[in-house]
Amino acid sequence: MTLAADTREAVDARPFLHAALQAGVVNFTAAARYLDVGDGSDEDHEAVAAALRRYADELGEYEPTTADASARVEMRSGIGPTDDRADAVLSVGGTILAPTGGDDTGIVATGDLDPVQLATVLDRLRIDDIDVNAAGATDESLVVVVPRRDGPTALRVVEETV
Repeated sequence: MTLAADTREAVDARPFLHAALQAGVVNFTAAARYLDVGDGSDEDHEAVAAALRRYADELGEYEPTTADASARVEMRSGIGPTDDRADAVLSVGGTILAPTGGDDTGIVATGDLDPVQLATVLDRLRIDDIDVNAAGATDESLVVVVPRRDGPTALRVVEETV
């Protein structure tokens, strides 16, 4: 592969850098050093920076993953595993999570949502140092399950994000 192809592959493996290139907020020289593509020489860093500039020019305009419509967000306490699907907040594989008196809190958003928004919610929760124990999304709902003590902060983050 060429240095330019290696650079694109390295960027595509780092979604945050891909989004930053689209948004036009990247210091190309610093990004070239960060990616560590090539042999590490100054010439390779310059070539990688040039490849980043070309790649940024080819990318479409950055579009944040925020909802156009409002969503209803609510907090459900006492989330834990169960075998009963009746009150399920989230079901993934064979695990069903519902209000069972468990140790977690579910943040449930409903409305005109896009499953891609889950990525933004998870990024925001990570930035706020909130552990996510489970998550899922559809076109009409988004759920994150967090430790009970983080519920109020997670609720605020989800409200701000969707």
